[in-house]
Amino acid sequence: MSPAPTTAETLIDWSAALTGAAIHAGIAVGIALALHFALFAVLKRAARLSESQSDDLVFARIYQPIRFAMAGIAISLVAEGNALIARFWELTGRFVEPALLGWVLFALVKAFAQIMQLRTEAYQDEVASRSRRTRIAIFSRMAGFVIIFVTVALVLFGIPAVRNIGTTLLASAGIATLAVGAAAQPALKSLIAGIQIALTEPIRIGDFVVVDGESGRVEDIRLSFVVVRTGDERRIIIPTAKFLDGSFQNWTRVGGGITGSVVLPIKPGSAIQPIREAYTALLAANPDWDQRTGALHVSEVRVGSVDLNLVMSAPGPTSLARLRPAVREAMLEWLREHMPEALCDEV
Repeated sequence: MSPAPTTAETLIDWSAALTGAAIHAGIAVGIALALHFALFAVLKRAARLSESQSDDLVFARIYQPIRFAMAGIAISLVAEGNALIARFWELTGRFVEPALLGWVLFALVKAFAQIMQLRTEAYQDEVASRSRRTRIAIFSRMAGFVIIFVTVALVLFGIPAVRNIGTTLLASAGIATLAVGAAAQPALKSLIAGIQIALTEPIRIGDFVVVDGESGRVEDIRLSFVVVRTGDERRIIIPTAKFLDGSFQNWTRVGGGITGSVVLPIKPGSAIQPIREAYTALLAANPDWDQRTGALHVSEVRVGSVDLNLVMSAPGPTSLARLRPAVREAMLEWLREHMPEALCDEV
């Protein structure tokens, strides 16, 4: 009968086993990192030969996730031949594997969204471009939310205690589902509203809207809220469901551009026809004018001044934001040079 191993012999055996496992894991990870470096070196070299920026966006997004994923694959492969690494990977792999997979998928979704956003910039039709940008933004965020939710669920269900609790709750989930559904009703309502906006498009990114007396341009659309930027650079946060439950104005819902105006006060008795002709000429020379609407009307007559309403149109809110101040400045300069007597003291 062989004698029982001493404590020193046990420590030596464990030390040798740990050292061997560390060496095997280190070699496997080193080979994986070398393969990763070589792979992306070839891919980046091929991307430099291409004129498209899509390849660079994808490689930049997935570089780190793929790097850690290849290291994880290397450890899982070497675990097949080393019992100590296999025991370690059995405990940690249930958390690491879904986390790495979710990271890679999330990076791919974001890269794909960036590529699609980049391609929309080449669209000549501004309405189609804004429509595409809106759908890309909403659906990419929705896909990212689903990936994160499923990844966290898989990681948590890798914990035996959590898995047992989840199984118990599922067995009696009737009342719990009603309670959670009632508590999460506002969030679910906003989520469903975001999906409806992406499909039906009552608003799009870049649309000019008026909500509760506040006007501005839709800057961003999230699943739960919409950001509207006003003319004075304020950001109004509006729940997404409000655009489906209530009424609002969308000045750019249908293609055909947007109309705006500039008020120009002059002194009573000044000739209006020369000013109208000058306005028409200045408007025709401005590239932001879409030639749909261009008129000068007397909007109001007061003691000491006559208000001229200069109506103009542009393809979109951005063009109109450039056109209005440019026309106002050009008309004031024309009046100063040709009809200084028409300028009011308040101008």
